Amino acid sequence: MSTREIRTAPADVDLGCDVCGRTLLRGERAHPFLERGEHRLVCELCITRAQQEGWIREGTAPAYDEAGAGSDRRRSLFGRLRRRRERPAPQEQAAAPGREAAGQAPPPPARPRTRVREMRHVRAIPTSAGQQIASAIEAFNRSEHPRTVAGVARSLGVPIVSVRPVAGRPNVVQLVVAWELYWYRYEFDLADEDAGVRVVDQGQELDELGDQEREPNAVCLENGLLAAAG
Repeated sequence: MSTREIRTAPADVDLGCDVCGRTLLRGERAHPFLERGEHRLVCELCITRAQQEGWIREGTAPAYDEAGAGSDRRRSLFGRLRRRRERPAPQEQAAAPGREAAGQAPPPPARPRTRVREMRHVRAIPTSAGQQIASAIEAFNRSEHPRTVAGVARSLGVPIVSVRPVAGRPNVVQLVVAWELYWYRYEFDLADEDAGVRVVDQGQELDELGDQEREPNAVCLENGLLAAAG
């Protein structure tokens, strides 16, 4: 976890909030933000408004919510329940003493349920790199990720975008969206389109990326959508 820097207004310097323009009182906290690469100070009352404008608190990267993780947990739970329902019922225990003596035959063992094999729709996987890139961009634009990218771009400007198949993983395409201060790495599995595009890593230094990841071959539009470079 990164340490959040908190500034207070010195006694001999009058600091002002860059959102509401109000001069901060002595001892009042001033929170540092970035807006298009420039440093801004925000008072306690204007933090929410600054975030809505796309300003980024210094030392933090916009975090994705855990909606996807929650869905995975729910799917996992449903899978366990379904397997439990499909599990063959154990044979009943032997009849209690005295039952056979009374002339009652034990009931026949329960017949195991036949498991129903799930039918999956098999999609044709694009073979050329260009088709794979186009499919990954289309899936990215259908996801919630463009909204996050657009919010960061309002503060840091237009990012560089790299979309390439992953070496050694023929069905996986990697998408990298990077600024000077932040970057995101996404993956899309062409063999499992229903899983969608997922974020697999993020950082704050461009040096953490490979050479090809910093070489753009796509563009980011104003609304966060991606497009192949012409």
